[in-house]
Amino acid sequence: MKKVETTLQDAYIIEATVFGDHRGFFMESYNKESFIKIGIDIEFVQDNHSLSETKGTLRGLHYQLEPKAQTKLVRCTRGAILDVIVDVRKGSPTYGKWEAFKLTAENKKQLLVPKGFLHGFYTLLENCEVQYKVDEYYAADCDRSVKWNDETLAIDWQISTPPLLSTKDEKAVSFAEMDNHFVYGEAK
Repeated sequence: MKKVETTLQDAYIIEATVFGDHRGFFMESYNKESFIKIGIDIEFVQDNHSLSETKGTLRGLHYQLEPKAQTKLVRCTRGAILDVIVDVRKGSPTYGKWEAFKLTAENKKQLLVPKGFLHGFYTLLENCEVQYKVDEYYAADCDRSVKWNDETLAIDWQISTPPLLSTKDEKAVSFAEMDNHFVYGEAK
């Protein structure tokens, strides 16, 4: 298990050791002891699994407010996605900055998204499956969404046609209007 730093403070790519042969592959996508050895001690409480049937589906930018804010460990298990995170922790050296990662079933990379980050992804192929662990349960009353194409954030989604969005994401608020109580150093 290897932890690779990103340009955003406290967000990491996790690369598991993959054992492959003529039959396929085996890997531990999560092992608490291995994660502790690389400096990540998080108690995950829920696993989520999504299927996006249509290429060009965009989910996000999502987050949950405290006290139900979530750290996520995200991976693409079928297909390929462009996964985007934004640091919204006030006082963070990377506040308001975003970074995009290509997660695929083939590269088996995982993205650790800390509390205090917006998260979203865009499907690059048909029938993409994304699985992720979270350290807090889903809470509808704390669930929020920020516009994927917010002008202030200026995220380059590498999109040439309008994405397929949920009703929730169509009604998302701007970055300036979002409920944001995250403070750097408090959300770990």
